[in-house]
Amino acid sequence: MPGVYLFKKGRKVLYVGKATSLRDRVRSYFDDDLIVTRGPRVVDMVTEADHLSFETTLTVLEALVREATLIKKYQPHANVEGKDDKSFLYAVITKEKLPRVLCVRGKDIWNNLDNRVENKTRDFSNMDILKKVLGVDVQHIFGPFPSGPQLRQALRLVRRIFPFYDTKKPVEYTSKHHRAKLEFNRQIGQYPREMTVIEYRKSIRRVALFLGGRANELRKTLVREMKRFAREERFENALEIKRELFALEHVQDVSLIKDEIDTARTKSDAVRIEAYDTAHLSGANAIAVMVVIENGVPRKRDYRMFRIRGKGNDDIASLKETLSRRLTHNEWELPSAFVVDGGMTHKKTAEKVLHDAGVCIPVVAVVKDEKHRPREIISARRAHVLEADAVLANAEAHRFAISKHRLARSRQMLGSTRNTAKK
Repeated sequence: MPGVYLFKKGRKVLYVGKATSLRDRVRSYFDDDLIVTRGPRVVDMVTEADHLSFETTLTVLEALVREATLIKKYQPHANVEGKDDKSFLYAVITKEKLPRVLCVRGKDIWNNLDNRVENKTRDFSNMDILKKVLGVDVQHIFGPFPSGPQLRQALRLVRRIFPFYDTKKPVEYTSKHHRAKLEFNRQIGQYPREMTVIEYRKSIRRVALFLGGRANELRKTLVREMKRFAREERFENALEIKRELFALEHVQDVSLIKDEIDTARTKSDAVRIEAYDTAHLSGANAIAVMVVIENGVPRKRDYRMFRIRGKGNDDIASLKETLSRRLTHNEWELPSAFVVDGGMTHKKTAEKVLHDAGVCIPVVAVVKDEKHRPREIISARRAHVLEADAVLANAEAHRFAISKHRLARSRQMLGSTRNTAKK
């Protein structure tokens, strides 16, 4: 389960962190080799703390935003000591007719401070300074975010759900090149489609709620709006809100998960995992995929796709067929563990296939809830696999299966079109 955790001494917050798997991450702070893996500063922090609290989130993305909100609120000593304020990044929303969402470096804010020495509060949220940096008024600032690449990736994910502009120049800027770039990016889905100012500002308000760490409030707002549209029989609008809600609760990004694994793993944890998933549409165009995660890194050259020969709508039979075919390839390197999507039945099916083939490798199962989010990881500890590793492998297998299935459907549709044209 993803979320954030806080090490405390009394009421004082010493450190705020985020995790893909709270259990794995918190457990890592109490390993015997903590001083080797995390350094003396972390050991001192853990020793000083007298209790720990945590908050669960629906997604890793939400945990990333919540971490930044709590760091800004508490200014924990262990989060900021020894780190240059200029290395942090901030997300800002401009105050314009069509607001933009931009990333600002702490370095740029710092260079515009009139009195840097006296700025001991680490408060970089002065709107006048931001106006000086960006050349435009700012209505919201979010952060600090410790990881710049993660913030940028998070904004890319948020933009898929709630469209916004991130152009360097105002959207209303009318140069020929600027307008052409806007239109091109609209066509490829990077920028919002043509919408009214009111519609666009509504999307920006949702971005502000999410980046402000108020995801629960955002979800409640969307549910109310969806119900109102349904009552008014504006079903297309209600369906659009439903899609946004689904995306908000299911957004999962492999790069965000991988970063969590990198900080949790030690050298002795090195593992190679094979994960499997299937995809079909009412049994048609059924495929299965195998992905490989080695030491937290996807090895895409080892990915494989299998066209299901049996009944495509039987997940158990498809898993059995896929594993059986995989084990005929002696030239493929065997993993440290197999990860399957499903519950105990899927796990036992995989174990039987392996046993019948004379292969003794542990199997981990990722159980999903009704919203297709990881609810339980079965046998991860027994297989000596980090839960975050299992989640990463499962998420990557799901992503790869969906992309390959879409490609298979597209090819089938293209073939049908050509046959029709020949007639």
